Amino acid sequence: MTIRNAIHRIEELFPGSISTKTVNRKQHGTNETYFPEILPDAVFYAKNTKEISKIVKICHEEECPLVAWGTGTSLEGNALAKRGGISLDMMSMDKVLRINAEDMDVIVQPGVTREQLNNDLKELGLFFPVDPGANASLGGMAATRASGTTAVRYGTMRENVLGLEVVLADGRVVKTGGRSRKSAAGYDLTKLIVGSEGTLAIITELTLKLQGRPEAIAAAICAFPTVDEAVQTVIQTIQMAIPMARMELVDTETILACNEYFGEAMPPLPHLFLEFHGSDSSVREQSEIVSDIAASLGGSDFKWSSKSEKRNKLWKARHHAFYAVKAKYPGYKAIATDACVPISKLACLIDETAKDIRESGIPGPIWGHVGDGNFHATLLIREKSQKDRKIAQGIIDRMCQRCLQMEGTITGEHGIGMGKLKYMQQEHGDSWELMSEIKRAMDPNYILNPGKVIKSN
Repeated sequence: MTIRNAIHRIEELFPGSISTKTVNRKQHGTNETYFPEILPDAVFYAKNTKEISKIVKICHEEECPLVAWGTGTSLEGNALAKRGGISLDMMSMDKVLRINAEDMDVIVQPGVTREQLNNDLKELGLFFPVDPGANASLGGMAATRASGTTAVRYGTMRENVLGLEVVLADGRVVKTGGRSRKSAAGYDLTKLIVGSEGTLAIITELTLKLQGRPEAIAAAICAFPTVDEAVQTVIQTIQMAIPMARMELVDTETILACNEYFGEAMPPLPHLFLEFHGSDSSVREQSEIVSDIAASLGGSDFKWSSKSEKRNKLWKARHHAFYAVKAKYPGYKAIATDACVPISKLACLIDETAKDIRESGIPGPIWGHVGDGNFHATLLIREKSQKDRKIAQGIIDRMCQRCLQMEGTITGEHGIGMGKLKYMQQEHGDSWELMSEIKRAMDPNYILNPGKVIKSN
């Protein structure tokens, strides 16, 4: 039983669908952040569930590692073939199978991207709200339990996936969940698989919840003396039950980079970027209330608009913050990391992390989804500097320790992958062993994305 045997059997069964060429392996061995290149032994380009079922069965019999691959935008090495084997490319499975407009749900294949789906939904007055920033595949978004800027109002992938079709580690095809908005029938297998990072099953079809496009959308930005006043504005806004669509924090360093990149003149202070969804009158009322809250906490330069062109201009700095920061530090590699705590602890965690970064000597701008208590530190290291890499890892270690002490989690949305595996025991205790038992029961040969999320066998 070997990887070579598995590749040979698959090539015989599906001639031309599996590649061992270096160029194809390299495409599936790189990542968006700091992990070194890890090449799979082969790449299989999947076309349908039946094919995947047969591939998985062969890999199960040969004990060959198998890792599902979408757009490859994950940030913790989630889709890298850590132990070699076969990278299962899902991007040819890119059909929107059925839109149920009256019930506001849709059935899609895993290779459909977020932007592709929303383009198909536009004329129906519907949209899929989860926005992780990248134009990621919906299968990958479900596997990593992605969220993003709109989670404060619409939730994460966990709340927006109604049902799945999956291939289990032995090749069986099963369906979980369904199209109903609630169910009390048995274990919630859908939510078990959403966020499992491809370690429990391969997602081959998704049923997703849709939203109606709001009548009006308004955007606003506001500067604050410190991060604490910005976070307090968020807390008071949420306590007043204002249904915010987005609440994003950008620190001073990021604002300076955006000013330089875009030729803007935003005050060199922490900023909140806000978005309101609703009717014309409700978004105006909501923005006025938030403006008053912000002003009472030292907020200034509050700018608001419901016109599309002006909205886009207001949000430009947040949407393109990563590129602005990268432009400021050419030749540097970005290590993107995140943490999530109860909102009341967020300002303290950001302040302590920002101080740690300043004292480290490496750049590390901070921004995040402050309405969820989630923030990102983007640590910039010189490409070949092992010293910088060690310093950055120390910052991440201390950030994770702080967030656990504050009753938070080591990752709000990037997932575990390879980067956060060493903190799982501390966060979950005995329940991490329970996760391992679930893995052993569902994948006894440890072929599905081995070396991720749970203890290695």
